[in-house]
Amino acid sequence: QVQLVESGGGLVQPGGSLRLSCAASRSIFSTYVMAWHRQAPGKQRELVARITSDGITDYADSVKGRFAISRDNAKNTVYLQMIGLKPEDTAVYYCAARHKLLTRIDYWGQGIQVTVSS
Repeated sequence: QVQLVESGGGLVQPGGSLRLSCAASRSIFSTYVMAWHRQAPGKQRELVARITSDGITDYADSVKGRFAISRDNAKNTVYLQMIGLKPEDTAVYYCAARHKLLTRIDYWGQGIQVTVSS
């Protein structure tokens, strides 16, 4: 079993920045794809960014050029650096882990609120 714990959310003004962190309870990055998803009120959960076990990253079109996913293997932590935040980025952000050979999400974090508002 793996626990994922997110931190770093909060309220930020449009154009501002935040960095989310996701700490895993044990070392899994060599075999898991790590991802950030988000869910806005009344909308479906969507994939925002992911990083493979080989360090390959990809992003939703809506956040390309503004968000960056990275990881620190020594700290078992994945990050989501967000700049140029927009009100439409307001959502609960979830960290997720999926085994690289499977298609289902194995572990979810509890979610953390990000609110972009003036």
